[in-house]
Amino acid sequence: MNFLHYQKGKLFAHQHSITELAQQYGTPLYVYSRDYIEQQWLEFDHALKGRKHLICYAIKANSNLAILNTLAKLGSGFDIVSQGELERVLKAGADPKKVVFSGVAKSEAEIERALEVGIKCFNVESEPELERIQSIAQRLNKIAPISLRVNPDVDAKTHPYISTGLRNNKFGISYQLARAVYQKARELSHIEIFGIDCHIGSQLTDISPFLDAADRILTLVNQLKNDGIIIKHIDFGGGLGVCYDNETPIKSSDLVNELIKKLAAYDCDDVEILFEPGRSIVANSGMLITRVEYVKHQDDNHFAIVDAGMNDLIRPALYEAWMRILPEQEDKPGQTIYPYSIVGPICESSDFLGKDRELAVEQGDLLVVCSAGAYGFTMASNYNSKPKVAEVLIDETSHRLVRKRETFEMLWQGETI
Repeated sequence: MNFLHYQKGKLFAHQHSITELAQQYGTPLYVYSRDYIEQQWLEFDHALKGRKHLICYAIKANSNLAILNTLAKLGSGFDIVSQGELERVLKAGADPKKVVFSGVAKSEAEIERALEVGIKCFNVESEPELERIQSIAQRLNKIAPISLRVNPDVDAKTHPYISTGLRNNKFGISYQLARAVYQKARELSHIEIFGIDCHIGSQLTDISPFLDAADRILTLVNQLKNDGIIIKHIDFGGGLGVCYDNETPIKSSDLVNELIKKLAAYDCDDVEILFEPGRSIVANSGMLITRVEYVKHQDDNHFAIVDAGMNDLIRPALYEAWMRILPEQEDKPGQTIYPYSIVGPICESSDFLGKDRELAVEQGDLLVVCSAGAYGFTMASNYNSKPKVAEVLIDETSHRLVRKRETFEMLWQGETI
């Protein structure tokens, strides 16, 4: 998060004071850097210059309309997993012909809507799904473009909750069955085979699982060619890790260069390349600003009780994700530093944002949870009847509200007594 820095002891994002952002928009508050998002997407795109390609941003990471619109203007494609995400990208001005539809449980209504607007392709994750798409396409008299999401059974060496490429994961079609399913798809009247897709997990900081998966996928591409099935695009998925603490992430250019070498060896120079990055585009664009409501010391336990909780940012509670937490003002002379647990207002013992953080804080101080741009607001809830927080988009010189803070009345919209 190179746009986050201290000036005269006060924390700034680009040239914007964290204190002033909190005063204007309230807390808790999500803030995202548009400049950072554009930079990350363009680095991926430029790495593929000279090859037919499409970068499909995985909108589950952060689905704010302003961010989607920013990426659509750059020419981005989008990876979606629901009709709601489809409607979001259309509302944001995306080209439906640049949309790929993933997800293991596509409903009839979702498939029908995607065919109606003309998406690029379905990433099919099971034989029953393939049959459902065929049936709906036949009824609508449309040809459905498909790609099979193949599970390469590769260990991504990441947290088990975000691993997706092993045979015991729910995602994709078994590598051992994929060839037969492609042969079946070829015989279906309203199905057209376009590509092959794989995605092995998230927050990957080791390049070897990517390359292992690519080897398996490219071997299958050659086998399919021998069967007379020509693959027009290969989707290598997403999953590039980011730096939350001291990780050394894979550069998008390094990954692209290694995969292009493999493509040349497999005679795939004319195949379109797709990627589905999400976290790597937005994670370090965002922060969650929260205010200390109380400081509590009891025995050897020290708590900074803040106004943001697991309803706003569930990653630490869900899989003990570590995220850097910075004070809005640098340590004051004479303040005592304690190993604080940063905990929220939710009535759950798992409601924490960080543990054992060496800080000097007082009631009313602001804290900034870094690297909160991915899987933050998109996983937020109204648990404990908490309204969802506001979102703000900034660049070097300006800031604007891109989602209003929910009101209490919005909590019970649609309910009746």
